[in-house]
Amino acid sequence: MMFLGIDTSAYTTSAAIVDKNKNLLWEERKVLKVIHGERGLAQSEAFFQHIQNLPDLMSMVPADFWAGIAGIGVSAAPRPVQGSYMPVFTAGVSTAKIAAGCLQKELVLTTHQEGHLSAGIESAGMDEKEFLAVHLSGGTTELLKVNRFNAWQMEIEILGGTTDLHAGQFVDRVGVSLGLGFPAGKELEKLAAQASKQAASLLPASVSGYKVSFSGVESAAQRMIGKDVPFADVARAVEGCIARTVTRIIDKAVTETGIRKILMVGGVCCNQYLRTEIPQRLKDKAELFWAELSWSSDNAIGVAFLTRNKCRKIREDKDEGA
Repeated sequence: MMFLGIDTSAYTTSAAIVDKNKNLLWEERKVLKVIHGERGLAQSEAFFQHIQNLPDLMSMVPADFWAGIAGIGVSAAPRPVQGSYMPVFTAGVSTAKIAAGCLQKELVLTTHQEGHLSAGIESAGMDEKEFLAVHLSGGTTELLKVNRFNAWQMEIEILGGTTDLHAGQFVDRVGVSLGLGFPAGKELEKLAAQASKQAASLLPASVSGYKVSFSGVESAAQRMIGKDVPFADVARAVEGCIARTVTRIIDKAVTETGIRKILMVGGVCCNQYLRTEIPQRLKDKAELFWAELSWSSDNAIGVAFLTRNKCRKIREDKDEGA
């Protein structure tokens, strides 16, 4: 018995299959193509690329797996709130509906954010019913309070987040100005490894309560580039700014909620400097759980786990009713 998850985010087409015992059996993803020097994609272009990628991904599923697929899940929206919508997710929903209809299998609609949280929960081995989460990516920068009702449903309260640019946008915009490719996360991290010791403190953190801002510091970073500050120092300054920003809102949330367990998810959380620096800054105040590196960036793995959990519950209910 296997479960297929599909996710079509702003920059990645992905699919994954897990089994009833929560083993990841297969996973493939394609990062959408962005012309060098550009800072992103319009939704229409991203949607078009997803439509091209999805048949290729579906054709990569091992042929002998299809007979064992018991349920198909898909990210249908960015987050589980009324009115949450992005056109790119309709590409995945269409493919999932076709596959589920042809196979006559259960269709599970979930969201991109729940998929990220699920991937983090499974890879970090969390079993808490209530915890805080930080979702850092090119499309989301939020501090969340999460209450898990069961294995497939969670109540997510947004405590705070960005008022302008997301952390990933901050990284990408500065990275592109430094001549790096898009998305710029991996290359910026590699460049920052060559920075001077004081570089991490070159940019301030802009935090007010649970609200954070990266627009002003992004402009400051661009000015640093124009003043011939070494590119490696600019890259590390961006990392240092994000680390201090995130630390401050986590510190406040732990103090005010009393919740010490923090799940860190999203593509920006792949950064090794953040994974080292943030725990050091929080010391014994909070316990941080990080999604596995390959599960931090956009993928369908968490969607597949949620699909597995929901389908098992549906099956159990049917068996009890019989």
